[in-house]
Amino acid sequence: MSLKNNNKGTVDVVTLGCSKNLVDSEQLMRQFDALGYKVRHDAEKPDGEIIIVNTCGFIGDAKEESINTILQFADMRKHNKISKLFVMGCLSERYMKELSIEILEVDKYFGKFNYTDVLKEIGQEYRADLRLERTLTTPNHYAYVKISEGCDRKCSYCAIPIITGKHRSRSIEDIETEVKGLVAQGVKEFQILAQDLSYYGLDRYESQKLPELIERLSDIEGVEWIRLHYAYPAHFPYDILRVMRERKNVCSYLDIALQHVSDNMLDKMRRNITKERTYELIQKIREEVPGIHLRTTLLLGHPGETEEDVEELKEFIQNVRFERLGAFAYSNEEGTYAYKNYQDDIPEDVKQGRVNEIMAIQQRISAEINQSKIGQTLKVMIDRVEDEYFVGRTEFDSPEVDPEVLIPISTKGVVKGQFYNAKIVDATDFDLYAE
Repeated sequence: MSLKNNNKGTVDVVTLGCSKNLVDSEQLMRQFDALGYKVRHDAEKPDGEIIIVNTCGFIGDAKEESINTILQFADMRKHNKISKLFVMGCLSERYMKELSIEILEVDKYFGKFNYTDVLKEIGQEYRADLRLERTLTTPNHYAYVKISEGCDRKCSYCAIPIITGKHRSRSIEDIETEVKGLVAQGVKEFQILAQDLSYYGLDRYESQKLPELIERLSDIEGVEWIRLHYAYPAHFPYDILRVMRERKNVCSYLDIALQHVSDNMLDKMRRNITKERTYELIQKIREEVPGIHLRTTLLLGHPGETEEDVEELKEFIQNVRFERLGAFAYSNEEGTYAYKNYQDDIPEDVKQGRVNEIMAIQQRISAEINQSKIGQTLKVMIDRVEDEYFVGRTEFDSPEVDPEVLIPISTKGVVKGQFYNAKIVDATDFDLYAE
């Protein structure tokens, strides 16, 4: 079968995994745009002349999804339905040798950091003058901004340092330039990303620079919302709380992955913090930034976790009442400290059962928190139209992962990508209804 003529000159990029991967895809897409290619992202039926799969290799489920996606396009490549198939990202960084042997239909594998070499494979040159530019895949009013790569932490369960290497902070000047360019494109809202926000600046400037960076970004005209993702609890940069409190365009929102609370598990996970200090940290954050919404992630089923540890965790989340919470089951990842030193002896059904228990508690908490907002008037950004509603978010809600605000489509004068004051009139476990 010959390649369809109408797909020549088309590049389909498929992104799996986290928003940090999405930023890489957007940077590569900008290069293809500049070369005159028609570039699509996560198309319903990707079938371009060139397919690029940006993979995730973090935990078992993500790896399985990445492999299945590669196999899907490998079959298309085998039957000449596409001209080139390239694979990039975390999975290929981690397992490039194995993938190269197992899935031969892929024209070339690239890692996490050399993905721009895709351009050389098709006889083109990387344009360094576009290095801070991206083709946005998000709605035009918000964007993700990655401020560092890698991680210096040594958590027992985590393969990310194996994949991405040591922490490398970007320069404040580069980040400022990128944000100014995005503002010029109409972006109003910025999700600031790092594997470890707390560490930002230590490698480059020999001190924690997150507060200074966020102050400088908040000074840029046109930046209306800044939201912070993935702080580390140990050696937390407390001055960022002052910045949140003082700057109206820095959202009262923090994504801080705690993983567990029992001293037994925090020690086994090598988290460099105790239960007592965790409680103190959360109390200080809430005292310094009244009304802040905290998102956290918890890990269940790590080797050595007992029923007593799980009960401590349940008590913790009922005491603290996180506004946003996610939980996932431990995955025994090659090369990690846990893989080498512990036995993965908790059955998968037990792990998932613990996740379900935690999420059931959180669902009740989320419902109560949402109900408490009925009658409040909140600033809402409108993201899209879906069914009978305009769908938006408050400053307490990050795209894709947090609750949304639903406003009847019959409401006059509402435009996507704009802010409105909306009165909350009803609530469910995970969504708010407003007028």
